[in-house]
Amino acid sequence: MDIKQLRYFRMVAEEGQVTKAAKKLHMAQPPLSQQIKLIEEELDLKLFDRHGRKLELTSAGEVLYQKAGQILNELEETIVEVKETNEGITGTLQIGSNKSCFSSLTGPLHQLREQYPQLTYQLREGDTYFLAECIRRREIEMAVVRLPIEREEFEMIPLSPEPYVLVTPAYWDVFPADTAEVEVEDLKDIPLMLLHRISGMGQFELIVDECRKHGFDPNVICECPDPTMLLSLVANGMGASIVPRSTLEAFSFSNIRSYEFKNADIEAEAAIIWHKDRYLTKASRRLLQLFEVNTDLEKLVQL
Repeated sequence: MDIKQLRYFRMVAEEGQVTKAAKKLHMAQPPLSQQIKLIEEELDLKLFDRHGRKLELTSAGEVLYQKAGQILNELEETIVEVKETNEGITGTLQIGSNKSCFSSLTGPLHQLREQYPQLTYQLREGDTYFLAECIRRREIEMAVVRLPIEREEFEMIPLSPEPYVLVTPAYWDVFPADTAEVEVEDLKDIPLMLLHRISGMGQFELIVDECRKHGFDPNVICECPDPTMLLSLVANGMGASIVPRSTLEAFSFSNIRSYEFKNADIEAEAAIIWHKDRYLTKASRRLLQLFEVNTDLEKLVQL
């Protein structure tokens, strides 16, 4: 069994048909069927159950599918690492970011672009759950995300925390015109639209828990993972929202007002994360260095 056969096997498993897999591999169907047969003969077991034209993995096939994926991924990382031993920083940097903390990424990316103009970029956007899955699937190397996140699989560089702000339609007269700060208790009767991850715990739970600490359950009328959609709804008068301050500053919306909180005990926290057990390209390692430098500078300014 060789690397090429493992690739053939995984493609057949993913497509569920030899015909579709052959088209994806740009080869004829009979040679592909023969390769699968050779693997089964070598292992002396069935890898697929055939249900009409549909192929489904057997238990043994499932094990080989997972192991073959690990082998192929490690081979690709090894090839990249070997090539980079004698090369400068080139290629494509694959990175993701939440919209709510994208402003943290723009500075380091611009610095990296100035230092290495030959680099190209593939950017992926989504909430923390989605981007963590992208890292697990090796679709991106790293991502700037909002915390919390399960840390077992990931290394991270924490970024400077920032306050949450309340954002309301500009024409609302809930507060006096000269109000700049509000208390958490002021949210009690306000219809709120909050950021909510596709899956897992995040900013939604932090804000709801903070309200409960102040003696009430918030009136949440909408949940959404996209801050621009929420801010657009605020601008159109549907309700209020609570977002990290930098998120509000990163997008231009008219017809809204913002307020700081006097007595909130929570802050919006972000980090750049990457998988503990994966090889990072030179470009990614250099970007991490820029994040570390910028974070240290921010801390000095705050002092």
